[in-house]
Amino acid sequence: MAAAGGSGSSGGGSPVAAGGNRRLKYISLAVLVVQNASLILSIRYVRTLPGDRFFATSAVVMAEILKGVTCLLLIFIQKKGNLKQFAASLYDSIVVQYMDTLKLAVPSLIYTLQNNLQYVAISNLPAATFQVTYQLKILTTAVFSVLMLRKSLSRLQWLSLVLLFVGVAIVQVEQQQAGGRSPPGGQGMQQNYMVGLVAVVVSCLSSGFAGVYFEKILKGSAASVWLRNVQLGIFGTLLGLLGLWSTEGAAVAERGFFFGYTPLVWGVILNQAFGGLLVAVVVKYADNILKGFATSFSIVVSTVASIYLFDFHLNLLFALGAGLVIGAVYLYSLPKGPLASRSLAGTATEDQGHTAQSKELPSVTTDGFLSKSVLVN
Repeated sequence: MAAAGGSGSSGGGSPVAAGGNRRLKYISLAVLVVQNASLILSIRYVRTLPGDRFFATSAVVMAEILKGVTCLLLIFIQKKGNLKQFAASLYDSIVVQYMDTLKLAVPSLIYTLQNNLQYVAISNLPAATFQVTYQLKILTTAVFSVLMLRKSLSRLQWLSLVLLFVGVAIVQVEQQQAGGRSPPGGQGMQQNYMVGLVAVVVSCLSSGFAGVYFEKILKGSAASVWLRNVQLGIFGTLLGLLGLWSTEGAAVAERGFFFGYTPLVWGVILNQAFGGLLVAVVVKYADNILKGFATSFSIVVSTVASIYLFDFHLNLLFALGAGLVIGAVYLYSLPKGPLASRSLAGTATEDQGHTAQSKELPSVTTDGFLSKSVLVN
């Protein structure tokens, strides 16, 4: 999910306004935690149920389609229902300014790959392990930001990145000491821990690169957040269909595009499609500290839920690693001190999962906390 760097509760104002902003921040926190934890838990649940398994590639495509249609509807509402203005605006933004549209092909390709890899990772790793390991996207985003955008990090942020890496490493050691058995809660499917680990690491690398690349090419863009998601959705749908055809084409042709779909699967897809858009709206009320706290708290929620839902076994080593990751995420979210060097890159835009953000939001930065919806932005 994309992350907005500014806070919506700044400055003075009346006590009523201040109270309203405070409530919005708490609401934003709840939305971010629920979105961050529920999607991972629900995907893990539907992918480990016994019986027919749906095609993950088809779920990625469906989420893209639903998100694109929703954004088109929102643009239509912005045009006050004027069909002529709506069509003219889309034609000008997508066709006439085709070079601007083509810029989104690369991040869209990476996001599509990332979405599919996350399905692979969550299908093969315990939800809590995935949630902790996936925070490596903060590290990859920071490194790519320094290399590609010449951004600078404070000493505290570098320290937090070291703690993050150590925490994730401890969690992986704990998992290896567990004996290499299939992760708990996967009675209905064959699982491979190393496949899941490689998938989540590659997903973190792609998330970091795509977010920074997206920021680099769209810096200063005046396009709306909804239009950017339509443009991304066009490429995402086409590339998703290509991926589906190349990897599972024969099986889909034989069994059907919607094979294995249940109400729970549709719930996951709707969460992917609309959850990221909802987060794109609420993050403007959340500052970096709140977003960091939301990410940390969602790790706790995922771990506790995994104990009850998937018979996940929490031990001291995992708790130590997860604790380091939670602390690192919070430390990284703290604002830089007055003597710390500032970013050399200026105003930015990020998408972590692929929910595009723009000047509609007060200030948008690539901070790595909230990617697209975890899967489809």
